[in-house]
Amino acid sequence: MAFLVMCAACLALCVRVGWIQIVKGGEYSKMAVEQQTRDVPIAAKRGAIYDTNGKKLAVSATCYTVWARPANVKAGNTPEEREVRVEETTQALSAILEKDEQEIKELLTKQQSLVKIENYLDKETADQIRKKELPGIEIAEDAKRYYPLGAFLAHTMGSVTNDNSGLSGIELEYDQYLSGTSGRWIKNTDVTGNNLSGGTEKYYQAEDGLGLVLTIDETIQHYVEKSLKTVQKNTKADRVMCVMMAPKTGDILALAQTPEFDPNDSRTPLKKSEQKKLEAIPDSKKMEYWNAMWRNSLISDVYEPGSTFKLLTTATALEEGKTNIKEKFTCTGSINVSGTTLKCWRSYNPHGTQTLEQAVGNSCNPVFVTLAQRLGIETFYDHLRTFGISEKTGIDFPGEGNSILQDKNTAGPVGLATMGYGQGVAVTPIQLITAISSLGNEGKLMRPRLVKALVDEKGDTVKEFDTEIVRQTVSKKTASEMCRIMEYVVAKGGAGTAKVEGYKVGGKTGTANKAKGGGYSSQTYSSFIGMAPMNDPQVAILVIVDNPKGVKFGSQTAAPGAKLILEDTLRYMEIAPKLTKAERKALDEEQVTVPDLKGEGLEEAIGILGGLSLKYKASGGKQNNSFVIQDQYPKAGEKINKGGTVYLYRK
Repeated sequence: MAFLVMCAACLALCVRVGWIQIVKGGEYSKMAVEQQTRDVPIAAKRGAIYDTNGKKLAVSATCYTVWARPANVKAGNTPEEREVRVEETTQALSAILEKDEQEIKELLTKQQSLVKIENYLDKETADQIRKKELPGIEIAEDAKRYYPLGAFLAHTMGSVTNDNSGLSGIELEYDQYLSGTSGRWIKNTDVTGNNLSGGTEKYYQAEDGLGLVLTIDETIQHYVEKSLKTVQKNTKADRVMCVMMAPKTGDILALAQTPEFDPNDSRTPLKKSEQKKLEAIPDSKKMEYWNAMWRNSLISDVYEPGSTFKLLTTATALEEGKTNIKEKFTCTGSINVSGTTLKCWRSYNPHGTQTLEQAVGNSCNPVFVTLAQRLGIETFYDHLRTFGISEKTGIDFPGEGNSILQDKNTAGPVGLATMGYGQGVAVTPIQLITAISSLGNEGKLMRPRLVKALVDEKGDTVKEFDTEIVRQTVSKKTASEMCRIMEYVVAKGGAGTAKVEGYKVGGKTGTANKAKGGGYSSQTYSSFIGMAPMNDPQVAILVIVDNPKGVKFGSQTAAPGAKLILEDTLRYMEIAPKLTKAERKALDEEQVTVPDLKGEGLEEAIGILGGLSLKYKASGGKQNNSFVIQDQYPKAGEKINKGGTVYLYRK
């Protein structure tokens, strides 16, 4: 009987061994390999981002990631033993990482071979976990994106995801170069992590990403950001934006807007009031908020340029021979277009007879209606295309917007006329400054760029991105005449508040009401676009003030901001000031002669006084509404100290 029992037991044992080795052999073999194989990911370092002079703007800082192998964490001879090991590991990690125990336990018991517990740990925290010698827990060296200058250049730099992939801005546009290729360390170990004798080991080195060298100059960007904060404080605007370009190369020297965000924590607004607002937004709507916060409006959004657009109308008319710089026009305060009366902004006191140069300085609408009519809609649109207004610039940045133009088949005479003076057309800021910059480059339109080279970790150049001439917009002669006109507008016209002593600055202000519901609201885009020095333009600048409060004129909001930026930038670029004897004498004098402002509009007067370092105070009318000046004090011809105030009166 005992013999039969032993035979039955042996038979059962043979069947069981056969079942394990033959039937379930493959499955158990796979499980053994999974438990013995450790595949540790090795993150590639994201390439650094530098300014044009090699200043680091974004780097990859060393950090640590905690990984868990659930099969090794819960290894044990009995269910009770396995449960104890999971609990001990959970409690240890929870205490060190300050995370919820239940959350960690769910990760440790997942049906996966490898689970990420926490990333971006500092060395001190990682060392605490190592000392615990927790089974199934591994520490891998990783890299975290770090922006040493915080919110500096935020809307251009963009940010990255938790996995170190590009999320927005330059980080997204050049992600394929910056990200590199991750490596792996594959080895056979026992449950305690010791290498198995006869086991295999493979190490695949991570390939770090390439670095970017931007065209941005950190110093100029600093000047811009500092000045924008001053402008926003003075105007109480919703936001202020600025882009600076090198006309001869298309290089973007600075690109900034307010309010900012910190890419080191890109999902948290800097202002506490905005943080509270975000907290109240449903999770389903938060991405919409973040996208708006990260959005670079200078490249992605359109706005009505207003009078700054008149420079393109003037250049087109000169190029087509429809006018010349000496032609005289007569402003009667309005012009009739197909039965519609279009008024000059100074219809209450018409400009009268004026040259083309003066008309641009006076920003006289009827003159630009006349020029647009002479050109005709086909020619006008052809030149908009030539200037790049009807197409994207192709700048190396994600999400570039495009202009909104009226259909030329339905625009009609009135549509053409209003576009002539910058109304009924919307452009991106990058389109406008690229077009105007061609006038400072003998008519050559350059493709704007933000990155000029790729470099390796040693700083050696791997690839250079060449500058690109897109096309010729106007002749060298027309470009030269436009530079002369722009210089006149700042020297003697309504953009005098952008004047920088010792430098020939040229430009044009604009004040355009914002479109709303098929009409226009009382809110404005107030702007200034210009170049310097006009004898050899090295920088072009566009400043846009979105919805300033109080005085809305571009001459009082945007132009002074441009002046602050140009003063610092021209000195930094070591462009020496050039003064005539008369200019040097005037600069040395503590007093200036008060100009005759009677008959001028308030906006023009502000610009003229600003160019003479004089302040103003308007009486008899609202500060944000233009009016014709009937009287002034001190009287024209009198001398007062620089920085003094001229009082302007209306009837």
